[in-house]
Amino acid sequence: MDGLKKRLSESIQLKLSLTLSLAILVVAIVAGIFSFMSAFSEAHELQDDVLRQVAQLMDRQRLSPAPSPADSRLENGNEEARVIVQRLGDSHPSSVGVDDGGLLPLPATLADGLHTVKVGGETFRVLIKTTTAGERIALAQESGFRDQIARGSALRTVMPFLILVPILLLLVANLVRKMFRPIATLSSEIDQRAEQDLYRIEAGHFPTEVRPFAVAINRLLTRVAHSMDAQRRFVADAAHELRSPLTALSLQAERLAEAEMSGPARERLITLRQGIERGRNLLDQLLALARAQAASESPKSPTSIQSIYRRALEDLMPLAEAKRIDIGVEGAQDAQVWASELDMIAVVKNLIDNAIRYTPEGGRIDLSIDKEERYAVMHIRDTGPGIPLPERDRVFDPFYRMLGSEQTGSGLGLSIIRTIANRIGAEVRFGFTDEVRQTGLSVAILIPMA
Repeated sequence: MDGLKKRLSESIQLKLSLTLSLAILVVAIVAGIFSFMSAFSEAHELQDDVLRQVAQLMDRQRLSPAPSPADSRLENGNEEARVIVQRLGDSHPSSVGVDDGGLLPLPATLADGLHTVKVGGETFRVLIKTTTAGERIALAQESGFRDQIARGSALRTVMPFLILVPILLLLVANLVRKMFRPIATLSSEIDQRAEQDLYRIEAGHFPTEVRPFAVAINRLLTRVAHSMDAQRRFVADAAHELRSPLTALSLQAERLAEAEMSGPARERLITLRQGIERGRNLLDQLLALARAQAASESPKSPTSIQSIYRRALEDLMPLAEAKRIDIGVEGAQDAQVWASELDMIAVVKNLIDNAIRYTPEGGRIDLSIDKEERYAVMHIRDTGPGIPLPERDRVFDPFYRMLGSEQTGSGLGLSIIRTIANRIGAEVRFGFTDEVRQTGLSVAILIPMA
């Protein structure tokens, strides 16, 4: 009971459906009882009219009821349905029972009109009439048969209610569900959007009652979009402004390296130059993330994945050679994808850069292209430590780096990859290069093909 009350308090749809259903049931029950009683009463009135018409017919035709023979029996007849016609106060009582066709022992003192008389444990409806000839006659019919006919007539009157009420309840439930369908559609449409999809909702096709919610959501989306744009501009501007002083510091450190200094001072200078380089790399990644989060124009032509691999390897090959890593593209298969060339280069370079950083010296990095239905799949596999299963959901968070990692980095590479993947409709999957030992990282990116 408490669960139903809680659901009713939380669900307008359930509350409306239950309220309408109860109202329909109450109205149907009241109307059914009224119809049943009216039809029952009308059936009795019709049966009384039958007795009156028979009596009127006998009076007009000057018919007189004949006495029932002593051995009279009803054959192939229904004693309950018959109309008994007899003289009132007949002095020749029949030895035959009423059910066998005998007469009713009615008192002669009954007044003219309709009476309900109980004879021998059975109830009869009796009409007493004095004819124009001065003869008093009685017409009777068993009440049980009359009630049976009346109930049948009343039930036939109520039957449409019994059939239509369940149908009406189903129609009401379906109608209420359809009335709330625009809200469910609006919720589903917003829920399926990506983080960067802040375009307005088309509120014209929604009902008048739902339209204010859509308008309010559009205003909220507009404010969120302005806030995110301001945040991205701030990050981009801050990163851009910091590049100049870092570049100046880097130049000063290079000029200082040419001067003569002691060993400890030179070691500190090397550490300083490494810190400056890390700062420059972080600024470059911040700028790349800001560009990835910014809305870009749709590509006007497809992009070749093989060409993206070549350009990325041209830039990163010196890093791989420095660690004696065997890196290359497997196979000559190519695929065309609808994505910006700059976005694809950013994705591939970040993946290869991470693979080079985490693959030990003398390791191997393989790049390949595959196709699955309408998707092109980029595979980048290395022989590094891989990403443990519990860490795979968190590695996409900005500035997050796995514990125990000795490699330097900003923790923004995978954030940039996920941002671009969401914008171009791609999917990023992680796996192990060696599934048995659970080592090595295998990254698969599914991109819609041209």
